Amino acid sequence: MQKAYSFFDQFEILRLLPFNPIGNLDISITNSTLFLGLATFYIIFMCQTNVENGLVVPGRYQSLIEIFYETIHDMVRENISGKDGYRFFPFLFSLFIFILVNNLFGLIPYTFSTTSHMGVTVALSCAIFIATLIIGFGTWKLDYLSRFMPGGAPLALAPLLVLIEIISYLMTAFVLGVRLAGNIIAGHLLFAILSSFTWKMLMIGGWLALGATIPFAITLAVTLLEIAVAGIQAYVFVLLTVIYLNDALHLH
Repeated sequence: MQKAYSFFDQFEILRLLPFNPIGNLDISITNSTLFLGLATFYIIFMCQTNVENGLVVPGRYQSLIEIFYETIHDMVRENISGKDGYRFFPFLFSLFIFILVNNLFGLIPYTFSTTSHMGVTVALSCAIFIATLIIGFGTWKLDYLSRFMPGGAPLALAPLLVLIEIISYLMTAFVLGVRLAGNIIAGHLLFAILSSFTWKMLMIGGWLALGATIPFAITLAVTLLEIAVAGIQAYVFVLLTVIYLNDALHLH
């Protein structure tokens, strides 16, 4: 019996090269592994190409990379006080390109969107959370705990306020990843539903086939919207990371 198609099939992780060397230890190469690796190799290729073959008068590709570079550089300069943030710029720029490329990969037919899985995005956001925690305690030692007590608050409310601040702080480990994955999933589902609706109208034929031009036009508009969302979500992810870094470097 043929399996019924579901719009959620596009998010299914498939084993491309199964590998279980020891019992339940599964380190198979999956479609997620493949596209995460491709995004990583692209960053290496991009950096190597622009360093060795950078032109004084840039072409379209180099101009695009320079726009990304200046955008993230300005973001760091405007949101992290002093010059402390510039040492994190290579990581932040790489993070932006990594997320952007993975978001865009999912818009190509027969590919896989790794950033639609919270296993990937939440793992990334948790790693950033732990890193900012280490930076905060490394910079301020135990004084870093003072960030959980709002200045000027009544001492009687301290236990409640500290608890709320700690919960809010811990939630940042998940907010980054959930926001990114949720937006990517919603966009891909909308695109799949509209595409399926357009195809069914074309297959029926007649006046419905002619009317399929309307959902087809909407699908094209959604495609352009998803390209914009891919860039916006990468930008927002890095922007929030920069804000969390600023909070770790500068106590208020």
